[in-house]
Amino acid sequence: MHHDETDTSHPVSMRRPVLEVLSQPTLERIVAEAMDVLWKVGVFVENEEALAVLAGGGARVEKAARRAFLPEDLVWRSVRSAPADVTVWSPAAESSIRLAGLNTHFNPGSAAIKILECETGRTRAPVTSDIIRFARLADGLPNIAAQSTALVPADVPAAIADRYRLFLVLLNSSKPVVTGTFTLEGFSVMRDMLAVIAGGERMLRQRPTAIFDACPTSPLKWSKLTAQSVLDCARAGLPAEIVSAPLFGATAPVTLAGALVQHTAENLSGVAIHQLASPGSPIIYGGSPAVLDMRYGTSAIASMETALVVCAYAQIGRFFGLPTHGYLGLSDAKALDAQAGLESGIGAVMAALAGVNMVSGAGMLEFESCQCLEKLVVDDEVCGMARRLARGIEPRGVVLAEELFGDLSQGDHFLTAPSTLRWLREEITFPSPVIDRQARGHATEHGERGLLVRVRQRMEEVLASHTPRILPDDVRGRLSEILCDDARRHGVSRLPCFDA
Repeated sequence: MHHDETDTSHPVSMRRPVLEVLSQPTLERIVAEAMDVLWKVGVFVENEEALAVLAGGGARVEKAARRAFLPEDLVWRSVRSAPADVTVWSPAAESSIRLAGLNTHFNPGSAAIKILECETGRTRAPVTSDIIRFARLADGLPNIAAQSTALVPADVPAAIADRYRLFLVLLNSSKPVVTGTFTLEGFSVMRDMLAVIAGGERMLRQRPTAIFDACPTSPLKWSKLTAQSVLDCARAGLPAEIVSAPLFGATAPVTLAGALVQHTAENLSGVAIHQLASPGSPIIYGGSPAVLDMRYGTSAIASMETALVVCAYAQIGRFFGLPTHGYLGLSDAKALDAQAGLESGIGAVMAALAGVNMVSGAGMLEFESCQCLEKLVVDDEVCGMARRLARGIEPRGVVLAEELFGDLSQGDHFLTAPSTLRWLREEITFPSPVIDRQARGHATEHGERGLLVRVRQRMEEVLASHTPRILPDDVRGRLSEILCDDARRHGVSRLPCFDA
């Protein structure tokens, strides 16, 4: 079954609401300046292989300075060789999500180093059991289209944390995964695990089950690790997601338009490395920008300025004909409070209206450093509402309001009308009990239940009723073998997941 969360192939008579924040002249000016930056300023590339790839494609490379200057024709050639449509599959290849056009899909944010315990209000370092529980919850929430390796485990050595967390997600979910590598050797191990589930590297290339984030360092730098991740993804045929993260006023210009020039240049340099290494491999135009709040020295990822820039670069990504990604639907709050709700809700709605194809951030708090299971449950409702908004208003039936032409003297005419029964579920979104729509008297009869009580009940119901896909024993065994062999190479003889 092909599963498009917000398919935009609507009839001509339907208008899908779209948010565009850049005029065409401003967009073209940003792109032109970014091209100018790539040629006149260039990018710093620590990775020798990536420098060689750029040189082979026509870039001017100053090897001693590790700087590459990219001519405009090289950049456009790279952009045009990249596919406009990227599909990622569930590990069992039973369903897929398509990143193209204005389709919008949500996934949790990645690589949080803290988890919030709502009962105490305290944060702590995540461990294996947290990753398993989080993955199972995300697997059971209907508006979360993809998993992410959302938490960084503190109970294994950092040298193997990237593939360990992927291993745990693969065992506990049937959704595609957004992930990334922390080490140069991590990619091959992660690719091998994904290939086992897919049925071999050829099948994995045909139906990729994971997206790998690759983050340039602002301003205009590719580290040895992140450039290698781009090269590895390109050659393996796995989607690479370029995640430029300019910090306005600190590592990028403070003006939004200036920051967009830098973001465009950083992303295009990644596209060039990727496509020159393997033309036609899938790539996603993404980012995680933020405002430096100079009053506190914090990175305001949930600010309105950040949301505007994400919506703007999604428009730029579509101009290039590339699938898009952004961090929205998250909050800088420290608790599941009103601030968390308003920032997450505004971000998710803007992402859906802007047609950002893959939106990361559900469940996240505290400047993209913390995950919260309870917030993930609330954000699932937020994502459902945003998806409904993106569908817009569709004309139904030959006569739009045929009930009005019947006998209006019957009080229950609309309740019992055939069109109500036909269209109710398609027109109206009914949220879970997390969203309180009961009358006050009814709620009092059953005991007043605050948001956290409703959220925890929903969370436990999902965890108790939803059973993640069980991998065949031979597949589980092979995954365990790959992971354990890698752990032993790093001096780890026993992993926490095997003691659970």
